[in-house]
Amino acid sequence: MKIAVAGCLGRMGMTLIEAVQADERFVLSAGSERPGYNETEAQTQLAAFGYCNLFITTDPEEMLKKADAVLDFTAPDATLAVAEAAAKAGAIHIIGTTGFSAAQMEKLKTFGKKARIVQSGINLLENLVTQAAKLLDDSYDIEIFEMHHRYKKDAPSGTALMLGQAAAKGRGVSLADKKVIDRNGERKRGDIGFTVARGGDVVGIHH
Repeated sequence: MKIAVAGCLGRMGMTLIEAVQADERFVLSAGSERPGYNETEAQTQLAAFGYCNLFITTDPEEMLKKADAVLDFTAPDATLAVAEAAAKAGAIHIIGTTGFSAAQMEKLKTFGKKARIVQSGINLLENLVTQAAKLLDDSYDIEIFEMHHRYKKDAPSGTALMLGQAAAKGRGVSLADKKVIDRNGERKRGDIGFTVARGGDVVGIHH
């Protein structure tokens, strides 16, 4: 199967390339990047993984012309652009992106009517967190820990916020009212706490 990787030059993109390379069932056929990327630096970076002259484009439709499926762990807006292209091509779209708004999820569902879209297993965890929060009252503390590499721009991560939202949903409360990021001072009953760590080249850890 021919595989494309969206955001192929990012940290997660390179991790996905390694995974594709390690599986004999798959062939890396294309990648996408945001406008303005440096083609020379990109090819040098990819050559370290054994890929010379990989087709890279800023146009998701052009990428999908060369692939049967695309792996996508980018950002909501970028993922929606890939999903639209996948719908036009009838392609397989594996999504690990998090942090979608309700409106973006509705768009994704629309594209899913024509593309074969699979969202990551984090959605199963989201449902389990909601169910657990329903069963355990607010005498039980909720703390969401996440760690990513030092280059990550957002904190808490989209995945951590999604899990916090799932916990709030289970308890029937607003995450905006219960979210605590600053841990100075005493914890209040019912708080949903977030602990964020950044450092090294960690792809992503959530607890």
